[in-house]
Amino acid sequence: MTPWIEKVARDDLAAVLPSELSPADLDLTVDLAADYGLTSLNKVLFLMSVCGDTGVDLGAFTEADVAAMHTLGDVISALGKHVPQEV
Repeated sequence: MTPWIEKVARDDLAAVLPSELSPADLDLTVDLAADYGLTSLNKVLFLMSVCGDTGVDLGAFTEADVAAMHTLGDVISALGKHVPQEV
């Protein structure tokens, strides 16, 4: 896992969460919806933001890929497979 991807993902997730958790307090293994209260709309906003910030085309992910992103760790892992080489 690339540390900068994790930092960007933590920052972007903290920005859309209904609670006021700091990026450092986010657990990579916690369910985004069940435990952090991330709504479907906020998940889309989060993914759009994190993809934009990492240079990953959101179109690289299928509906099934997005549905399988249950934790922050899942998102980071998925992003890591698509980050442009020049980043």
